[in-house]
This record gives sequence, C-alpha cells and structure tokens, in this order.
Amino acid sequence: MIEEQVAMPEKVESPVKKSITPIVKPMTPHEIAQKNMEYQQAKDAEKVKGLFKYFECPGGKMAFSYRKYKNEEIGKYEMEDNKIYTIPLGVAKHINNNIWYQVHGYTIDEHGKPVSNIAQKIKRCAFQSLEYMDLEENVRGGQQILNTSNLAIEG
Repeated sequence: MIEEQVAMPEKVESPVKKSITPIVKPMTPHEIAQKNMEYQQAKDAEKVKGLFKYFECPGGKMAFSYRKYKNEEIGKYEMEDNKIYTIPLGVAKHINNNIWYQVHGYTIDEHGKPVSNIAQKIKRCAFQSLEYMDLEENVRGGQQILNTSNLAIEG
C-alpha cells in the first residue's frame, strides 16, 4: 500500500474580524437597589475616629442603641463628653443628624391666627471627626476650640 499524505487546507483568516460581545443581562430595579444598599452598608461600617461632644449635659455620659440595616446586630454605645472614640461611620452620621429635639414656636398666618411650627432644632450631641485633623490643633491652652453657644439649626 502506498500511503499518501493528504494536505490539510490552511486556515484562511477572514478579513472581517469577529468580536464576541458578552451577553449581559440587565439588572432589575430590585437588584440595583440591593447592590446600592450593600455598598452603603459597607461604607457605613468603615471605622472613623472622632471626638464626642454632649451639649445637653457637659461632662456627662450618653448611652444609646443603634441598628440601620436588618441584617446587622443592634449595637449598644455609651459615650462620655469630650472623649475620643473609634466608631462606624453610620453611627457617627446618626449622632450628627438624628439626635436633636425640637422647640415649637408660633407664627401668624394670613388670617391673623397663630400657627404652631418647629422654630428650632436643638442638637443634643455631635461627633467631630479627627481623621483629617490633629487633636493638638483642637486644643489651645487646655481649652477646646469648640463654640457650642449657638446650637440651634434653623429649619
């Protein structure tokens, strides 16, 4: 028998390049919201270092519980005025934005009748970040450079 070598045809490249585009399934609004919540929860869990100020009772202690997300455990916090703490960013935001009480006032409407409204929001406490400042910059001659005389937020 005579063996013949059969030549295999050479591959000829097409002048048109084929690009493979992966098929990406669009995210549903629920999936987008879930991703955003996971991102925000991770951001809120980052630790920040700061100074706790208790305006309502200078020198006192304040205790509170906090949980923002369903899948978190309830955190219990006890903080003393003018002490430095490292806490999650979400807790620091809560202290700065949600712990206040309202003082009611009255205004006169167009008919001359008094109408009750919120005249002031008085902050009970604050958490001042020390991440971008040095503690020695906040103290001069043993006195804190924090003006707490005007605590009302107009609203």
